[in-house]
Amino acid sequence: MDEGFALWANPSSPHAEGRKAKQALEDARERIKRALDWDGELIFTSGASEALAIGMQRAKVERRIVSAVEHDAVFRAAPDAELVTDEIRFDERCVVAIQHVNSETGTINPVDQMAVSLRESGAVSLSDCAQSAGKLVLPDADLVVVSAHKCGGPIGIGALLVRDFNLLEPIGGHERGYRQGTENAPAALGMAAALEASEWSTSEEQRASFASEVSDSRLSIGDQVDYIFALAHPTMSAQALLIRLDAMGFAVSAGSACSSGTLKKSRVLDAFGVSDEVAARTIRVSLGWNTTSTELDQFLEAWRTLT
Repeated sequence: MDEGFALWANPSSPHAEGRKAKQALEDARERIKRALDWDGELIFTSGASEALAIGMQRAKVERRIVSAVEHDAVFRAAPDAELVTDEIRFDERCVVAIQHVNSETGTINPVDQMAVSLRESGAVSLSDCAQSAGKLVLPDADLVVVSAHKCGGPIGIGALLVRDFNLLEPIGGHERGYRQGTENAPAALGMAAALEASEWSTSEEQRASFASEVSDSRLSIGDQVDYIFALAHPTMSAQALLIRLDAMGFAVSAGSACSSGTLKKSRVLDAFGVSDEVAARTIRVSLGWNTTSTELDQFLEAWRTLT
């Protein structure tokens, strides 16, 4: 990012300084695509929420269909969307949003399998991969949402990966006419560097050990990743847990970070069939790329003292 700030100019300007910035931006674009093993197009955005809005609102479709466990940003992007049900019909006029990894429970959805069926029916598949990009292999979806800060990059930048620009309605402006606003070249360079590093302070064995230690408290919902945990305390409310753990130096949340301040029951846990009583005692614990094994041990000690 220092490099980007040092050469900063508007990447869309035709002068020499602008051309240097454009070259750096395009270099970052190709580096990110290589790091994610993506051979389609890439639109830089201000983050996952904007990428979701572009994908949901500008796909060349008439219907928008979402799973009940999507992030709140999906429902804000498509407030009139239909929910996926066994009876719903998919056709060439719809975009279907199925997240890859759930941000509250760590559940891995079978997006690849669903994307094949959707493509055969002519529907457009969109997958929110904010919680999996840089950690897991991306699913074979038509539209993929990525967030930089979820994998150690800077805040304020993300991307919409697009299989084919013909899937979207252009609006003019930057990013080949698919996004307005001056491109953030320094942040794009930071995003590329973070994805290329792809380093964790903890090993897979250490995260597996942590998962085993909290298995009695963890909500078991399908296949789950080893870095997002929904933990239910046997007696203490989520609000009390947040206060106690915060006082001990641990930053956890209830629900998604975008809605946890509401202190209402998580819509996601409700959709997964978690009872009101259990949901009221459930917090979300996420391990970041820089979380250490010592911090995992300290959390386990703190968790065992909560009564």
